[in-house]
Amino acid sequence: MTTSGSFTAVLDACVLLPPTLCDLLLRCCETPRLMVPKWSSMILSEVHRNQVKKLGWPIDLANHWRTEVERSFPEAMVTRFEALISECKNHEKDQHVLASAIVCQADAIVTLNVKDFPAHALEDWAVDVKTPSQLLISFYEMRPTWIVGKLDD
Repeated sequence: MTTSGSFTAVLDACVLLPPTLCDLLLRCCETPRLMVPKWSSMILSEVHRNQVKKLGWPIDLANHWRTEVERSFPEAMVTRFEALISECKNHEKDQHVLASAIVCQADAIVTLNVKDFPAHALEDWAVDVKTPSQLLISFYEMRPTWIVGKLDD
């Protein structure tokens, strides 16, 4: 992994849903950043739906979250990935995530659902899968003072 901020990762809905985890990962995407975030409208819609249904957020709060995330990271939106979904051989519900990673040439997908992205489904695409813990440990190993500072913000 590089420390220049050029490491690109598709953030799966499951890592954007928990507020504390989402906040920490997005702090790693702020300038000066260690990671360029990527997501699709499908990923953000899944987060929004689960914020309301699972977390019990009022719809206005979920709408505000999505608006602010899109405003704060305009470079993150991945489009034109739909045609690749059928070529993805990972778990059906997460094929759109892999397709998004392929289109934006992401270095990794950050997810809690590693089992949905088996190695055989990724080998043709040069995309890695990392849990948030693996990612954050890598960041800490590269720049311990920086990552501790992000935890203190």
